Amino acid sequence: MRILITGGAGFIGTHLALHFSRLGHALAIYDNLSRKGSAENLEWLQTRSQGLEFIRADVRDYPALETAARGRDAIFHLAAQVAVTSSVTSPREDFEINALGTFNVLEAARRAGRSPIVVYSSTNKVYGALESARVVQEETRYRFADLPHGVDEGWPLDFHSPYGCSKGAGDQYVRDYARIYGLPTVVFRQSCIYGERQFGVEDQGWLAHFVICVLLGKPITIYGDGRQVRDVLHIDDLVRAFERAVERIDQVRGEIFNLGGGPANTLSVWSETGPLLNRLAGRPVDVRWGDWRPGDQKVYVSDVRKAWRLLGWKPTVPPEEGLGRLWEWARANQGLLQG
Repeated sequence: MRILITGGAGFIGTHLALHFSRLGHALAIYDNLSRKGSAENLEWLQTRSQGLEFIRADVRDYPALETAARGRDAIFHLAAQVAVTSSVTSPREDFEINALGTFNVLEAARRAGRSPIVVYSSTNKVYGALESARVVQEETRYRFADLPHGVDEGWPLDFHSPYGCSKGAGDQYVRDYARIYGLPTVVFRQSCIYGERQFGVEDQGWLAHFVICVLLGKPITIYGDGRQVRDVLHIDDLVRAFERAVERIDQVRGEIFNLGGGPANTLSVWSETGPLLNRLAGRPVDVRWGDWRPGDQKVYVSDVRKAWRLLGWKPTVPPEEGLGRLWEWARANQGLLQG
């Protein structure tokens, strides 16, 4: 296959590109290299992927995107503005990158001449603060009172924050292009993805951010009480899901999947993650505490049963193993993470 990956020099894109390159597919990376670590990721990828094509461009540049999409068999659309805080500060830029950028990808795919598969990286933020879900407080964590399997794809959408609005608009456009134009699309509403080569920051990639802060001696701020629960998914498991979507596109075209670690792979943000980091660091990790942030979910856990039914996919990397692998990568690359 001839594959185009927008945002291909980012954390997820780098892993996808390496995986599909090793399978013998022709890869093109479309990225403006604006994110921290993207230039380093691209250089790392180019030494490991034969014949990799790099297109330095922005998803807001429709003519460049239309040219890049021609003749592709699949497009993985990962390019995005990813921070809620940035979306609040610069909502127009957030809209143009996420909503308009996704529309541009779909139009480029529609006009590409061969109806390429489009797999879109969406977010669990399309469900908002889950205010109607009852939550119970336990000693180290919160849990859903009535959702033992987590949040499924039928949960009402609630686009909270400009980021939620822009990603949610893209999410719905991708779904509708399958219905109206017959484009073979799949939407992944992703939870907390983590792993090696992730340059995490405070409001995106929190596990990697914690690891980097500990190794570099930088402060960590925990907002709320640290009992907030998230399901976490290692990058290797996410890559397998992308592969399954392409393999089973005839069965899953037009579908939406919640992808995360599910109930078996959850961590409370500090009450449970903190002790794991203490063990890896060999010392207690100091943290600062801040107020709850508006719209912060006390619990988010993905119901991944639909992905198992239709994709034959489920998470395989437990958090302790995945966090250990992330720690070892970050420890070996502290010079790369400075600054």
